[in-house]
Amino acid sequence: MNLIIMGLPGAGKGTQAERIIDTYDIPHISTGDMFRAAMKNETALGLEAKSYIDKGELVPDVVTNGIVKERLAQPDTEKGFLLDGFPRTIEQTHALSEILQELDKSIDAVINIHVEEDVLVERLAGRFICRTCGATYHKVNNPPKVEGTCDRCGGHDFYQREDDKPATVKNRLAVNIKNSEPILKFYDNANLLHTIDGNRKIDEVFDDVKNIIDQL
Repeated sequence: MNLIIMGLPGAGKGTQAERIIDTYDIPHISTGDMFRAAMKNETALGLEAKSYIDKGELVPDVVTNGIVKERLAQPDTEKGFLLDGFPRTIEQTHALSEILQELDKSIDAVINIHVEEDVLVERLAGRFICRTCGATYHKVNNPPKVEGTCDRCGGHDFYQREDDKPATVKNRLAVNIKNSEPILKFYDNANLLHTIDGNRKIDEVFDDVKNIIDQL
């Protein structure tokens, strides 16, 4: 059972990924984990990736693809795996197809957790922080008990990180949408794509995920 999970920032992809690996006992393969493991083990590709990361540069696809191939070739993937955060571009999508062909593996399903953009902006741009003590709140999901007053320290001075401001969030989502659309189309054409409404309770979303996987 070889799966890819996709979803825009804020869609709840990480939560569903955790449930999948807990329920089906397959390794969770994320780009960050792969990079960290390759660097820790000081593989040739890991050291090459580190040289870019240390300079604050993007790791080139050729290195990322090589690290993915190393990871997918490990014995714990024999019963299946969940890819998370890869592929991020259509070029990586084509590279993954070649990697899997070389390893005599194939993708069984691509699960896309879909949430409308305006809902994601509300989720992601709702966070604000107490400037005095650093307590974090969300205007919808976790507001202070008394409006304008920090639960922890009683302060009244709040701020929003640049990353959490609506304009920044919208730009981040636009970049992700642009990159993911051709990937989703690629897997849809291959009859592998399953899109799930992520704007529901976590358990309801996972029920749909589970139905898809159980039918494989």
